[in-house]
Amino acid sequence: MKKSSIILMAGMLALTACSEKTAPVLDRADFQMEFTGKQTDLYRLSNKNGCEIYVTNFGARIVAIMVPDKDGKMQDAVIGFKNIQDYTTQASDFGSTVGRYANRINQGQITLDGVTYQLPQNNFGHCLHGGCTLEPEPMGWQNLVWDVKEVKKNAITLVMNSADGEAGFPGNVVATVTYTLTDKNSIDIVWKATTDKKTVINMTNHSYFNLNGDHSIPVTNHILTLNADNFTPCDSTYMTTGEILPVEGTAMDFTKGKEIGKEINNYEYEQLKNGNGYDHNWVLNTKCDDTKCAAKLYSPITGIFVEVYTNEPGIQFYSGNFLDGSGLDKQGNKMEQRTGCCLETQKFPDSPNKSNLPGWYSAELVPGQEYYSHCIYQFGVE
Repeated sequence: MKKSSIILMAGMLALTACSEKTAPVLDRADFQMEFTGKQTDLYRLSNKNGCEIYVTNFGARIVAIMVPDKDGKMQDAVIGFKNIQDYTTQASDFGSTVGRYANRINQGQITLDGVTYQLPQNNFGHCLHGGCTLEPEPMGWQNLVWDVKEVKKNAITLVMNSADGEAGFPGNVVATVTYTLTDKNSIDIVWKATTDKKTVINMTNHSYFNLNGDHSIPVTNHILTLNADNFTPCDSTYMTTGEILPVEGTAMDFTKGKEIGKEINNYEYEQLKNGNGYDHNWVLNTKCDDTKCAAKLYSPITGIFVEVYTNEPGIQFYSGNFLDGSGLDKQGNKMEQRTGCCLETQKFPDSPNKSNLPGWYSAELVPGQEYYSHCIYQFGVE
C-alpha cells in the first residue's frame, strides 16, 4: 500500500509505542452465554507490537481496539459495551458486521428478475441494516451469533449461513468476515459471500470510533478528511434522493479536513437538518481502489489517527446523532450524542433501486459469483 513519508514515519512511531504490553480491557467470561441456541464468546487478537483487538461472534463485532497514543499509552479506539448481556438486550450496531444490506432500502422493497421482495420496514418505512432488531426476535446479521471458522493469534474468520427468505431476502447465502490485525497496526477486513439465487449484498463494519482516549469527550473535536468531491443527499426520512451533488461550498466538504463539530449544528442547511447532523454517503474519489486513502480521522488530544482504505465506491459518515445516553460503555460513561462516529465502507444506500442511475453501483449477487468487499482501518499517531 502506498504511503507518504509522513505516514511511514507515523507508522514507525506506532510500532515503537506498541512495545509495552497492555492489560486486557475486557473479561472473556463476561461474553460467554447461550443466545438463540448458540454460544457467544470473546476472542483477543494481537500483533507483534502488542496492539490488540477484541471480537465477539455475536454480530461478528469488534468490541475494543487497543492502539498507542502519541505518548505510547494504550487507548481504546472504539466505544461499546463491556459484556454480552448489554449487547443482546440493548439494540445497537456497535462494532458489528452489518448484513445482508447495510444502510437503507427504500420502503423495504427490492425487485429482482420481475419478482418484488418485501423486507422489514424498521426505519421510517425503509429497511435499515437488514431489518436489524432484537424484538420480537433477533433480525439482521449484527444481532445473530456467527459460527467461528478459524482463529489465529492475529486473525479470525466468522461465518453466517443465511437461509432463503430470511428477513425477506432471497437466496441461501453463505457469508464470511475475516479480521486480521497486521504488524503495521491496521485492521484488515475482508467480507465474502455466495448465493444460490439472485440477491443483494452490502456488508460493512459499524464501529463507533472515539480516538480521544476518554470516551466521555465527544468526537466533534476530531479532524475528518474525506477523499470525496460528491455525496448522495437524503430526504427527511434519511433516504437517498437519487442525486449526486458536489460538496464544494457546503457543510459536506471535508476534502481538506476540518473539525466534525465545525458546522454540524447548522440546521439551516437542509442536509444537516435532514440527517440530524452527518448521516450521509460520500462518493469516493478513490474509485474502488483500495490502495488510495478514502478517509482519515484524527484526535488532537491523543494524536491517534485512523485511515480508511476500501474497494467500495462509497463511505457513510455517521456522527453518532442518535446516541442518547442509554447504557454505559466500557469506561463507565453514558454514551451521549456524538461520543462516537462511524466510517462505513459500502455500496450507496438503496442501490438495489437506483443502480440504473448515472454514478450508482449495483449490489446484486448471482449464483456462481462471489461477493468481495475489502476495508482497512490503518492506525497511527501524529
